Amino acid sequence: MSEGVVELYPQAGKERKLAGLYLQQDLRHQDQGSIPFVYANFISSLDGRIAVPRSDGSLAVPDNSSNPRDWRLFQELAVQSDVMLSSGRYLREYEDGRAQEILKIYDDPALADLAEWRLDKGLTRYPAIAVISASLAFPIPSALVADERRVVVITTADAPAIRKRELEHSGLIIIEAGNSEVRGDEAIKGLSQLGFSYIYSAAGPRVLHLLLSSHALDRLYLTYAARILGGQPYSSIVEGPLLPAPVDFTLRRLYLDQHAPGPGGQLFASYDIA
Repeated sequence: MSEGVVELYPQAGKERKLAGLYLQQDLRHQDQGSIPFVYANFISSLDGRIAVPRSDGSLAVPDNSSNPRDWRLFQELAVQSDVMLSSGRYLREYEDGRAQEILKIYDDPALADLAEWRLDKGLTRYPAIAVISASLAFPIPSALVADERRVVVITTADAPAIRKRELEHSGLIIIEAGNSEVRGDEAIKGLSQLGFSYIYSAAGPRVLHLLLSSHALDRLYLTYAARILGGQPYSSIVEGPLLPAPVDFTLRRLYLDQHAPGPGGQLFASYDIA
């Protein structure tokens, strides 16, 4: 990880170290008053694919685009958050051993410095987890509730009442954010009322649609692997109905990483809502 990246915008040609690249942005000093700062992150191929089918038909982040350098920056975003958004689908796949590890990130010695970063800031060892689920049909992995991590379940008023009580009995906090469907604005409001100010979406394209359609997203981080993958079904960073109006962004930072796997390298970009 010693090889750095080259900044392309706004300071073209400036060399930066990879480790600390996103920590230096100091997300926890965003001046938004009492309004939470909500950000999301994806890695995409040049043809816009964030996932490809496994042999069992489920979707996974492609091995042809995922890499340790992007993963390092994913975690630099995670450690700056108060709470990470996830989904019931993720927990089902985690229980089956088919999901990326976002619950026990500091077990990797290469990321041990991030645990120290949080402790130096006076934060809990891990960010809290907020699970978005209307059905509440998900398991509770032991890693989810380890280290006294706060776990919030964002669901609907129509969700099964018995299951809500079971989850509360297990120590999870329930937020109702909509009647039959979860609403992004109500979800963020509920998390804010629990004291969470920095909210990181580590969930998939449907959750990003939820945030965009409710005008609840502030910043989007994208890694572009210089590869085209093709294939069906097509999975992009956002999935759902056509948005009521286009959501416009402005480029904030752009870096070239020439040391990623493959001859083309990758780009690290961040965008703010215009």
